[in-house]
Amino acid sequence: MRTGVPAGHTGYLHEAICYDSDEDLLAVVLPFLLGGVEAGEPTLVSLGEQHAALVRSALPADSGVQFLEGGDVYARPAGAIRSYRKILGDHVAAGAGQIRIVGELPTVALGATWDWWARYESAINHAYDDFPLWSMCAYDRRVTPAPVMADVLRTHPWIALPDGRRAPSGTYTDPLVYLTEPRPTPPDPIQHTPPLVEMVGPTPARARAAVYDADRGHLPPDDVEDLVVAVSETVTNALRHGREPVALRLWRGPDRIVVSIHDGGAGPKDPFIGLLPVGDGTNGGLGLWIAHQSCNHVTMYRGTDGFTIRLTAGNPHVTG
Repeated sequence: MRTGVPAGHTGYLHEAICYDSDEDLLAVVLPFLLGGVEAGEPTLVSLGEQHAALVRSALPADSGVQFLEGGDVYARPAGAIRSYRKILGDHVAAGAGQIRIVGELPTVALGATWDWWARYESAINHAYDDFPLWSMCAYDRRVTPAPVMADVLRTHPWIALPDGRRAPSGTYTDPLVYLTEPRPTPPDPIQHTPPLVEMVGPTPARARAAVYDADRGHLPPDDVEDLVVAVSETVTNALRHGREPVALRLWRGPDRIVVSIHDGGAGPKDPFIGLLPVGDGTNGGLGLWIAHQSCNHVTMYRGTDGFTIRLTAGNPHVTG
C-alpha cells in the first residue's frame, strides 16, 4: 500500500522542492520523512553534507531515516541511475510497497555540467517509473541560476510546497519531448584555442593512441583509462552508425582533456541514449552508456552539419 501519493497513482511520483530558506526546506522534508517511517516505508536521504546535517539535527534521535553517505551517487548521471535502480530493486525485493527519497545535486552540478543533469532529471521520470518511488529533489533558489530553475520546473511534474500542498509545475515536459529538443551547450573554454590533435577518419586504435600521447602523465591514470575507453567506444559508434566524415579533435588544459567526435549523421534516435543501456548495445546504446559512466562530463549536440559528442576527463567545472 502506498501512502501520501494521489489516489490511484502508480509508478514514480517525482517532486521538486524549490525553497528560499532552511526553514522552508525542513517544512517540506520533515513531514515527508517522518510520514514514511511511520508508514513503515524505506525512507532515505541523499543530501549534501550541510543539508544532511541540518535535517539530521531536526529529526528525532533514532528516527529510522537512512542517510546515504558520501557524494558518489551523484558523480555522474548514468551512474546515479544505475545506483538508484539497484537500491530501489533491493527494497522492492524485500517487500517495500513504497520508497521515499529526498535528494539534492551538489551545487557544482548547477553550473557548466548542468546540461547532463537536466537530462538526468527528465530521464528518471521514465527510468524509475517501474518502482513505487516517491522522491523529492531539493533546489535552493538562493544558489540555483534562473535557467537551471526553469529546467527543474520542466523536468519535475510536481512541486512540494512548505504548507504541505502539492502543485503541478505548470511547465512539465514529457521526457520524450524534452530529451529530443535541440540543446546547444557552451564550448569548454579551451575549445576556443587550436586543438592539440585533429584527425579525420580516425580508427579506434588511432583515437586511443592520441589520448595516451596527449596525456603523458597529465591526468590520474584511472581518468585517462576511462577516457580512452569512452573515446574508443564513441569513435566506433560514429564509424559504425554515423555518416562520414568522422572527425576527432582533442584539447588539453591544465586540469583536463577534452575530446570531441563529430560525424555527419543525425545521431542516435533513442532519447535516453547514454543514461540507460539501450537494447543489446548493437545500435550504440551500450557504448554511449559506458562513455557516460567513464567521463566526468559528456555533451551531445545535433546540428545542421551532423552530430557531436564531447568527452571530458579531469575537471569539467570550468566556465569561460
